[in-house]
Amino acid sequence: MESITKNRQPPAVLRAMIERAYGPERVPHGEGWARELGHGWFNVAYRIRLRDGAEVVLKIAPPPGVEVLTYERGAMGTELAALELIRKHTGVPVPAVDFADRGHELCDADYFFMPFIDADNLDVIEDRLPAAERDAYHERLGAANRELNSVRGTAFGPLAGPGDSSWRRVFTGMFEDVLADGERRAVDLGRPYATVRAVLTEYAPALDAVVEPRLVEWDLWAGNVMVREGRIVCVIDHERAFWGDPLIEAGFTGTQLAAFGDSSAFLRGYGHGALTENETWRRRLYCLYLVLVMVIETDYRGHTDTRQYDWARERLTEVMALFGRTGP
Repeated sequence: MESITKNRQPPAVLRAMIERAYGPERVPHGEGWARELGHGWFNVAYRIRLRDGAEVVLKIAPPPGVEVLTYERGAMGTELAALELIRKHTGVPVPAVDFADRGHELCDADYFFMPFIDADNLDVIEDRLPAAERDAYHERLGAANRELNSVRGTAFGPLAGPGDSSWRRVFTGMFEDVLADGERRAVDLGRPYATVRAVLTEYAPALDAVVEPRLVEWDLWAGNVMVREGRIVCVIDHERAFWGDPLIEAGFTGTQLAAFGDSSAFLRGYGHGALTENETWRRRLYCLYLVLVMVIETDYRGHTDTRQYDWARERLTEVMALFGRTGP
C-alpha cells in the first residue's frame, strides 16, 4: 500500500541498522537481501535475509517531517509497549522484538527488528478458503481478541498515559482529535462537522456504562493475523492499542455495518451474544469514529486515488443514518 508515511531507507542505512541490531558478522552482502513488504498502510517494513540465512523484518516509523493523525503520534512506542503487555499477560502469539532503537542516530525515526513469520496473511487467503475453514479462523480470532481484552488497566487512554477514570472523556477526546485533524486539512465529510459532533454529544452518555479499562487492539483485522494449518501463529501491528472498551474492537464492526463483513464467527469465538441496547449505541459511535478516521487519513497518507475515500464516505452515510441523520 502506498503512503507518504512510509519512511524508506537506502541499503547503506539498512546495513547500518542490521549491524547495530545483530552485529557485523550478520550484515548481508551483495543484492537481493531486502524487499519491502507492501501490505501495511502506515509504517514501512522490510523482509531482510541476514548473512547467515535467517530472515527478519525491519519496521520503521514515519519520518518526522510527515504530519500524521493526532492518535498516531508515537505509534511505534505504543506498539513496543503493547507487545510487552501481550507477552507478559496472555498466550496470544505476537512477534518477539529482537532489537529496538529509538535514538534516531542511524535514521530519523524509531525502528525495530523482529523475526520473519513464515505464515499466510488471513486477509490474503480467506476468500479462497471453504466457508467452514474461514469461519473457524475467525472464531479463533474472536477467542484471541477476548484474551487480549482480558488484560486490565488502571485508567482509560494511551498505553503510555496520561490516563483518565472516565471512558466517556477519553473517547470523546479521541473523537474530537480526529475531527480537528480533518478540519485542519479541510477534508470534506459530505456534511458539516457540527452535525457529526452533535451525534457524539447526544449519544455520549451511553459510554458511561464502561467502567473497567481493558487492553484494546482496535486494529485487529484479518490483515494483521498470520495463520498456518488451521492455527493463528502470530498477531501483528499493535501500534493502535490503548486502554478502552473491548466493544470498539474491529471484529464487532460488522454488527452495525454490513460492508465490514459478517461478525457471527468472531462473536462465537469471542463468546459474545447479541448486543444490548446500550452496547448497540456504543458500537455505532465506534463505527462513526472508525469511518471518520478512514475518510480523514486519506489526506494525511497522500493517497493518489480516491478508492478508500469514496468507500469510507459511503460508510459514513450509512452510520449517520443509524443515528437518524439521513441528510447532509
